[in-house]
Amino acid sequence: MNQITTLFKNFSWVTFSQIVSNVCAFIWTILIARYLGVTDYGILSFVISLVMIIGIGEDIGTTTYSIREISRNKNFTKKFLSNIVPIKWLLSIILLLLTIFALYLLNYDNLVILVAFILFLETIFLSFCSFLSGVFQAHENLKPSSIGSIIANLTLLFLTIVVVIFDLGLIAVAFSYAFVYLIYFLYLYKNIINDFGSFKYDFDFDFWRNTIFNSLPFGLTMIFYSIYFSIDVVMIQFLAGDYATGIYNSAYKVISVFTAFYVIYQYVIFPLMSKLYAEDSNLLKVSFEQSFKYSLLILLPLCIGVYFYSPYLINLIFSSEYASASPVMQILIWTVIFLFVNGVASSLLNSIGKEVSVTKTYLIAAVFNIVLNYLMIPIYSYNGAAMTTVLSEILILMLMMYSISKTDYNPDLSLLKSVIKLVICGIILFAVLYYINVSLWLAIPIGLVVYLLALFITKSYDDTDKYIIKELLNK
Repeated sequence: MNQITTLFKNFSWVTFSQIVSNVCAFIWTILIARYLGVTDYGILSFVISLVMIIGIGEDIGTTTYSIREISRNKNFTKKFLSNIVPIKWLLSIILLLLTIFALYLLNYDNLVILVAFILFLETIFLSFCSFLSGVFQAHENLKPSSIGSIIANLTLLFLTIVVVIFDLGLIAVAFSYAFVYLIYFLYLYKNIINDFGSFKYDFDFDFWRNTIFNSLPFGLTMIFYSIYFSIDVVMIQFLAGDYATGIYNSAYKVISVFTAFYVIYQYVIFPLMSKLYAEDSNLLKVSFEQSFKYSLLILLPLCIGVYFYSPYLINLIFSSEYASASPVMQILIWTVIFLFVNGVASSLLNSIGKEVSVTKTYLIAAVFNIVLNYLMIPIYSYNGAAMTTVLSEILILMLMMYSISKTDYNPDLSLLKSVIKLVICGIILFAVLYYINVSLWLAIPIGLVVYLLALFITKSYDDTDKYIIKELLNK
């Protein structure tokens, strides 16, 4: 009962934070895309993707490793804080200098180099924010990081409006991102000191060596994941140009509104799974199976709705200039389901010490993604990149489930039955929306009623669902 209550409280905080963040992101994405235009927006998208990939090296998996270890033993908190912070500073400075030097050697113009420098500063602050948030995450207290995120996103929205009104240009957009995450970092740093006391930098090189060694599987997973998830934007820029990049990224930004809720689940469930691995393996298995089921149950109707009404959404958000992004969105929306269920699987594997399996999975996915993008983008442009992303997610699901099947947490046949029932519900909803062909605002209530009836008819709920609902209602 206590675990369910804690899970619900953390879920509520992160959900509220993500709702505010996504509303803000939705608005500033529209403002920036409309203000910069397709070509300049493509340049911004390219630089962001590039520095985010390189910026993974600022962490090398230390955040995920720290969360797992602190979740299991809270006494490690000060030790990790004292040592991980200086490690991050050292890695960040080295990577910043190497990135700017590499762009200079590749003959990028001064504007691109300056934007890259500013946005790399953003990734540095973001990396520290992720680690400090991870400390709170390990202590199952997501209130400070949630409030900090709200402050940061509201500030970025305000700065975006200022940039657009006063026509300050691309450089000002980049500065806004960096400044906001600096504020977020300072806020979290202050709360860390308030909750856990001040700490001094520690240069325990034995601890550094052990931590880096154990963090590498997580770090490599992050690198491969980022390559697989961001390389499409970089490759489109190289193979199809700035315009195609802007079209693809506009659809990608809308999809990211949904995938942002993936953060909610990861924040809440990973430390809980790590804790359950040490305390209750049966409950850990139940947690995995129910999370898999609920992810599909919630996201399936959302993806179907976006698929049918993507032209309307693109025109509403970005204007008719981005009309070509509609087919891209119709393809990319299916990645949302796979992203969540794959996240559930990777959280399980990481929590039980099978992080190497996750690393191998994303290595294979990254190679697959790069090769297929290289073949698909010259032929199908941004649509080819979207299809590649979906196929990569399907490959990841297959590999993840294969790895889980070799552990003690291989799901029961009941999970497969639940998945089949939910897919049937999705097919019913798809067929109804296809035949009624009504406006989005009318389709929402109709679709909700149809989906709930389908869930009832197929009996897609069980005793475990009833127990969880009962516990939450009692609280």
